[in-house]
Amino acid sequence: MLDRLMAIQKIATTAQTREDMWGQIMRQEKVADIAEVGVWRGAFAAHMLQHCGSIKRYSMIDPWQQLPDWNKPANKHNSVFESIFEEAMACTDFARDKRHVMRCTTKEAAPDIAPESLDMAYIDGDHTLRGITIDMMLMFEKIRPGGLLGGDDFGKSVWQHGPDFDPTFVCPYAIYFAEAMNVPIIALPFSQFLILKDSSLGFELIHFTEGYKNLRLNKMMRLPPRFKEGAQ
Repeated sequence: MLDRLMAIQKIATTAQTREDMWGQIMRQEKVADIAEVGVWRGAFAAHMLQHCGSIKRYSMIDPWQQLPDWNKPANKHNSVFESIFEEAMACTDFARDKRHVMRCTTKEAAPDIAPESLDMAYIDGDHTLRGITIDMMLMFEKIRPGGLLGGDDFGKSVWQHGPDFDPTFVCPYAIYFAEAMNVPIIALPFSQFLILKDSSLGFELIHFTEGYKNLRLNKMMRLPPRFKEGAQ
């Protein structure tokens, strides 16, 4: 376990980008079967498929459609989503024999993914409290023992998109979830998190980046000055 953590820490402290960091982690962990929740334009999937030779199956889970109950700026008109979907398909077409496109929500996709069949799931979807709860609870059971659950937008303020949109609760919810499952979670650079699905290790928040020492919710809920009334 210590060697595994040290290898991940070395990657986290030397990687130049989010994609570079995850690519190195996936290669180290020999990830073969992965699901990504929230594919958007497909850039992340394309990078992983191009740089991680161990991948044999890449499930791309995204409804690519306007959702009636999602108050986030990425909730575009369906005509826009058609263009976004086509872009995602085009940039991953080189790996069409490995990709498994699931154009639906996580709740709709979950029954078609066998329990403990994934080496890794990467969550970059809804991000609201409702969304991250559904994504993490449904995808965690799909990951094999010892596998990985990673995610994006693990920010230290919930106001990722300002007060006109629902707060982003990836952090601290991912930490609470890891504690409930009694597994360790790593705070990574580039606003990323990584959960190791191994309850024998117990819960611990491991810091491979700065800024996650004080995560009281009242602090995270404070509106940044740039969003306050009259701010220029």
